[in-house]
Amino acid sequence: MARKRATSQDVANLAGVSRTTVSFVLNNVSTARISEKTRQKVLQAARELGYFPHAAARSLVTQKSCLVGFVLCQSPDRVFSDAFLPEVLRGASDIARPRGFRVLVEPVEDISKPFAYIDLVLEQRIDGLILSGPRSDDEQLPKLCHMGFPVVLLGQLPGSGLPSVDVDNINGARKAVEHLIKLGHRRIGFISNAPPQYTASAHRLEGYRRALSQYGLPYEEELVCYGDFTEESGYAAMKKLLALSPPPTAVFVASDLVAFGALAAIHERGLAIPQDMAVVGFDDVRLARYINPPLTTVRLPAYELGATAMDMLIKIINGENVPDSPLLLETELVIRESCGFTKTRLGDQANIVAKGTAMPAL
Repeated sequence: MARKRATSQDVANLAGVSRTTVSFVLNNVSTARISEKTRQKVLQAARELGYFPHAAARSLVTQKSCLVGFVLCQSPDRVFSDAFLPEVLRGASDIARPRGFRVLVEPVEDISKPFAYIDLVLEQRIDGLILSGPRSDDEQLPKLCHMGFPVVLLGQLPGSGLPSVDVDNINGARKAVEHLIKLGHRRIGFISNAPPQYTASAHRLEGYRRALSQYGLPYEEELVCYGDFTEESGYAAMKKLLALSPPPTAVFVASDLVAFGALAAIHERGLAIPQDMAVVGFDDVRLARYINPPLTTVRLPAYELGATAMDMLIKIINGENVPDSPLLLETELVIRESCGFTKTRLGDQANIVAKGTAMPAL
């Protein structure tokens, strides 16, 4: 439960300054002549008390549009190479802009840094956060929850108590692996999109396990490798799988970007896709349909994810109620040549044609 919210007077008392000084510092009023020493005293007091100005009050003081943060738990280089992110941000911005909010994109690589999010709230004067890619080892999120600061997770974090928007990662992964099983594959590798601390990574692995269990196939640890957002990590993970004896005949890679690296490793080995190795990705980034062969993948509603999360955050900032349970958006399996079928959608059964092998009875 959130504690009683700190006030600007509480900050002023702790810092030994006036409420006006607190307001000037936290709203970055450029015309106020406040020493750096006093400014730091006010910021430190606000950190300790978990105080942040209300959006409406800040707007009155600054006469500027409100600002919300879009925080990604990744390094800056990973953020800027993310092929999925632009559509998510476009959805968020399209909702924020007409309502008078601007969006600040901020990578926070070191989530263990004390006050990592709180400093962002105070120094950038943001009114709410969308946190993308939550991690189970994040110790800062409970502090924000305790403060009552407006936060929406883009992804899930069970037990956090924070509202969230996500895709059904478990079911999306299950459908992808089930498709490979129905093509006749019995030894299927798994490469995650990210380390296991990330909830999406854990959920996509869970979907992989559920599909195997559903069809009576064993779960084998040696067939599971972890990616780290990049093509390089997919390349390295695929080389490990190819070194197994026997290697898998198919691989589900829980990120298209990571899958591109896996495809490179398969080609380097001189194997044909899908004849020697079937591949399914996850995300359906734009490049997925243009690589050779075009990548079968799980399509995410990227624009809708960003738009839904931003709509929820602005409602919280404005004091409106939002759902307590995670809001899950559906995924879609898009079938292309990398798994052995002609380019089509899974639902269009009349156009699904197997290449060189009949679908086995299960």
